[in-house]
Amino acid sequence: MSALHGLATRALRSLDPEDAHGLAIRGLKLGLGPVAGPDDPILAGELAGLRLPNVVGLAPGFDKDAEVFGPMLRAGFGFVECGTVTPLPQAGNPRPRLFRLTEDRAVINRMGFNNRGLEPFAVRFARRGPGVVGANIGANKDAADRIEDYVVGLKRLWGLASYFTINISSPNTPGLRALQTKAALEELLGRLAQARDALPAGGRVPMFLKVAPDLEDGEVETIVETVVAHGLAGIMVSNTTITRPALASGFREEAGGLSGAPLRALSTQVLQRFAAASAGRLALVGVGGIASGADAYEKIRAGACAVQLYSALVFEGPGLVTRIKRDLAARLRADGFASVQAATGAK
Repeated sequence: MSALHGLATRALRSLDPEDAHGLAIRGLKLGLGPVAGPDDPILAGELAGLRLPNVVGLAPGFDKDAEVFGPMLRAGFGFVECGTVTPLPQAGNPRPRLFRLTEDRAVINRMGFNNRGLEPFAVRFARRGPGVVGANIGANKDAADRIEDYVVGLKRLWGLASYFTINISSPNTPGLRALQTKAALEELLGRLAQARDALPAGGRVPMFLKVAPDLEDGEVETIVETVVAHGLAGIMVSNTTITRPALASGFREEAGGLSGAPLRALSTQVLQRFAAASAGRLALVGVGGIASGADAYEKIRAGACAVQLYSALVFEGPGLVTRIKRDLAARLRADGFASVQAATGAK
C-alpha cells in the first residue's frame, strides 16, 4: 500500500501544484490515505495541557476547510491544525499562486487566505471525532475591523476546536503582519482575551499566536511579554518567510511566502530566540522546513514541545510522517532521553 501512495505522490507532482492539492484532498475524503500503526510511546507529549499520541503535527494550509483532519490523524499525525479560516468565504489571490521549487525542496505561496468561510468549517468541526484538532483563524482581506474577525472566529468555533491559533503572520494579506507590532498586538490579544474569558471554560482552551520568522531585534521579547500578559498558551514559530536565500529554482522570484527546506535554519534560529525570551512560560511549536526526524529533533532541542510540517509532504507524500516518527524515536533513545519533554530545550 505504501508503494501505491508513493506512486500517487509522484503522479501528483506532475500536475499544477494547486490542482494536485485539490486531488489529494479528494482522495483522502474517499478513504485513499495511509493508515499508520500505533505510536511509539516515547513520542507522546503534551501541548498546553492537550495530550498528544505523538508530537508531530500537520501545519495549517493543507486542510484549509476542515475536510480531511480525520484521514490525516489516521495517517499518523499526532495533531492536525485546520485553516486558515476567515468569517466570510474568500477567493484569495489570482492563480497561479502556488509554486513548487523542486530543486530547493521548497514552496512559494501567495494564496491569500482562500477558504469557504467560517460556517461550513464549523459544521464539519462539530462532527469531528477523537484527536487533537486545532483551528487557525484569520481576517478577511476587506474587513472593516480585522480584530473583530478574529473574535468572530473564536466565538463561532468555541467548544469545537481543541485549540486556536491566531494567524497574524501571513505575508499574503496586505497589512496583516502589522498586527505583530506592540500597540496592535496589545489591542488584538486584549480583545480576544476579553472574548475568551466571557465564554464557557474560558481559560481551559489553549490559544496560540502564529508569528513570522522575519522579526527585528527586540520584537521577539515584546511579543513574548504581550502573549504572556494576555494569558495565551504559546506561540507557533513560524510562518513562511518573505526573505529569499540562495535558491536554484526558476520560481525563486515569485512573490509570496517561502516554506520548505530553505526556511528550516531561519525558523529554528527564531525558535531559539523565543525559547530564551519565554524561559519556559509558553508552549512553543516548531514549524518550518521539517522533512526528517533530524529536523524535528533539532526543533525540539531548540525549545519546541511539538512540531508541525506541511511543505515536505508535497515532495514526499503522506507516508513521510511515519518515517519522521521512526527516526525521531531512534534519536531520542540514542541520546538517552526517555521522552520528548526531556529533550525539549536540551540544545
